[in-house]
Amino acid sequence: MKTTGLLFSIALLFISCKVKHETNEIKQTEAHGHSHYSSLSHVPAHKLIFPSKTPDRIILNLTEDPRHSVAINWRTDQDIDTAYVEMAEETHGPDFLLNNNVTRVSAKTEFLDLENVRDKEPLVQAAYHSVTVTDLKPGATYVYRVGDGQTNDDAWSEWFQIKMPSKNKDDAFSFIYFGDAQNDVKSMWSRVIRKSYKMLPEVDFMLHAGDLINHSESDREWGEWFYAGSFIHATVPSIMTPGNHEYDKMKDRTKLSSLWRPQFNLPQNGPTEAVIETCYTIDYQNLKLISLDSQSLGNDDTPRDAQVKWLDSVLQSNDKKWVAITMHHPVFSTAKGRDNTKLREAIKPLIDKYKVDLVLQGHDHTYARGYDTNETTGKTIVDDAGAIYAVSVSGPKMYESQDKNWMVKRGEFTQLFQIITIDNDTLKYNAYTTMGSLYDSFQLIKENGRKTLINNSDLNEFTRFKKDFIKE
Repeated sequence: MKTTGLLFSIALLFISCKVKHETNEIKQTEAHGHSHYSSLSHVPAHKLIFPSKTPDRIILNLTEDPRHSVAINWRTDQDIDTAYVEMAEETHGPDFLLNNNVTRVSAKTEFLDLENVRDKEPLVQAAYHSVTVTDLKPGATYVYRVGDGQTNDDAWSEWFQIKMPSKNKDDAFSFIYFGDAQNDVKSMWSRVIRKSYKMLPEVDFMLHAGDLINHSESDREWGEWFYAGSFIHATVPSIMTPGNHEYDKMKDRTKLSSLWRPQFNLPQNGPTEAVIETCYTIDYQNLKLISLDSQSLGNDDTPRDAQVKWLDSVLQSNDKKWVAITMHHPVFSTAKGRDNTKLREAIKPLIDKYKVDLVLQGHDHTYARGYDTNETTGKTIVDDAGAIYAVSVSGPKMYESQDKNWMVKRGEFTQLFQIITIDNDTLKYNAYTTMGSLYDSFQLIKENGRKTLINNSDLNEFTRFKKDFIKE
């Protein structure tokens, strides 16, 4: 009994010291960072980093032709050098497996050896597999799985479902827009993407406006991002535009993450090789969606000039009713010292000339929504509205903001996601908190060549979180 009591006392002392040590680490982290949170999850490295024969990090991306094709990416260890997608039209039971209904498509495989020196992560050797499945039917629902072609179930993923866009391009569709996830992605951002999916399980695609993670070369952080989205990434197509944190800080933010192109399969219709899969355009129903690489726009004259010239040509030839641009750095900033003058001077004239509808951005780790004039601020209805600019944040890292003339709505210290629905002549935009509370809302209506903005003024007053409260 004495021995048992002594061991119990030692165990309590050990736990007490460990908790005290970890608490001090958290306080030190908070003192030196902008985030009010530090990840408390100590997941063993092999759970997040090292690939195996079983497919993981499965993700769908939109293609240039989303009504007839879909892009699929996944990862395994390097023992898997041949991989496939199997796909069939969905049935009410397992009979899609019968009568040779399953189509098998070979994957393109790329080997990547990554050692993240900055974060002292071990060497990760992975095989990345990508497939673009074509000749799909608009409006149809498909099932698919990925694997190495063998009969062993461990070498195959589960079967996932995906619904293709409608045959009628004027039918309603919805997508979810996220600002920066970036920090504490597994512990703090996971609830944002999962809440958004719970509120809109029939979402057509998801849009990420840069800074998906914090350190571009951290395989562990990328693992957290895929973990947070889980099966959602494999069932809802995504598009993403890179932020400054998708560029390697050790290379002065001029080198795109080594993992960006292997793990995603984005359109390659941009202006130059330098911005392949970062600057591109997609026609989704009656929406022209454009991704700009704002990090390149701010860093180097050659990519900037090429993107601006390309953007001009894309907008000039556009035949879609709605136009949205996504990029990481805001055209209009939310605080002093964060202004992106070169970016604004390069692309705002084109935004105005071609009457772009929405500009969806991140980077400032706060929320703001408005337009470039304050003449109509405070009005519920604005006739002949111009472009609407939004800056949002979905992760826990927060900055302060300031009142600016362009803002209609401003908020701080709140994790948000935005659900955007386009139904023929009407675009509806609703921003929600992680608890599902409506935070901001407006509509755009296009009729007879004019665009009307309706600021929804019947929202419940939302109490802004204060820094002092969060620190408590």
